[in-house]
Amino acid sequence: METVVSGIRSTGKLHLGNYYGAVQNFVRMQHDYNCFFFIADYHSLTTHPTPEDLHGNVKQVLVEYLAAGLDPEKATLYIQSEVPEVAELYLYLNMNAYLGELERSTSFKDKVRSQPDNVNAGLLTYPVLMAADILIHKATKVPVGKDQEQHLEMARTFGNRFNRMYQNDYFPEPYAFSFSANLVKIPGLDGKGKMGKSEGEANAVYLSDDVETIRKKVMRAVTDSGPTQENQAKPEVIQNLFDLMKVVSTEDTYQHFDQLYNTCQIRYGDFKKQLAEDIILATSPIRERIEAIANDKTYLQKVSRLGTEKARESASKTIKEVREIIGFRSF
Repeated sequence: METVVSGIRSTGKLHLGNYYGAVQNFVRMQHDYNCFFFIADYHSLTTHPTPEDLHGNVKQVLVEYLAAGLDPEKATLYIQSEVPEVAELYLYLNMNAYLGELERSTSFKDKVRSQPDNVNAGLLTYPVLMAADILIHKATKVPVGKDQEQHLEMARTFGNRFNRMYQNDYFPEPYAFSFSANLVKIPGLDGKGKMGKSEGEANAVYLSDDVETIRKKVMRAVTDSGPTQENQAKPEVIQNLFDLMKVVSTEDTYQHFDQLYNTCQIRYGDFKKQLAEDIILATSPIRERIEAIANDKTYLQKVSRLGTEKARESASKTIKEVREIIGFRSF
């Protein structure tokens, strides 16, 4: 069975775009692959979070992924910092990562521009830590977006360089796991494209949002003045809302409002009220699970302990073999 590794950001709440996109694919993957999903709290240190923020964010992310369907019995779900072998492999790979190639990283150059007062070594060697996350489990498949493809290429570079230097074909080459054909793209509420937290709170509906918050956000969604002739093409701001309705509502509901639009009879207030109630209905089971899991300290401790044990079993085997290959010996 092939091994899949994917990092999960340790900041931010899950929104509908995450849930209907990557998360549901993770849920499907855990049945067919040897999956390692980790909460990347080491990576978050490049932005200097406070201790309170770090712990609270990690808990929130863990709770929401469990509520969304990740099964700790099927996949290995763990917190990056609880597997110290990752940091050890990061050290070894750093010894053979060169300044020039790290400085050419697109994400590093972007960060230098966006946070010139905090250009730390962690930012520079971010691709090395990402490589360690992947190579520690000898993964061959990595679900990544376009913005991470260069980092994945660098992971292959570091793994192959290790193999050449020590004349040992140890690390397999990891490649992008593409599930784009199954990826549901959820538009935002501001009419400007996909749903995402970087676009602002009003653009996204979060799985943990309460009922009234969802209603307010949807009712404030951007619309136009309405159709002026029958069967005219929908502008992007309206098509986005219809695309969202297609995901969360019944086919009959979608067809009803589509017909109203095509006959110039649609009332956007009624349309958005229905959309809000359908989002509430679709997310209600997850919202209830989020609340239940967040309050179950014993279960969270069990999940964390199980994930750490499974991840360290895999990681410690790799580190033991890597140390032997490098030439470390005990007296």
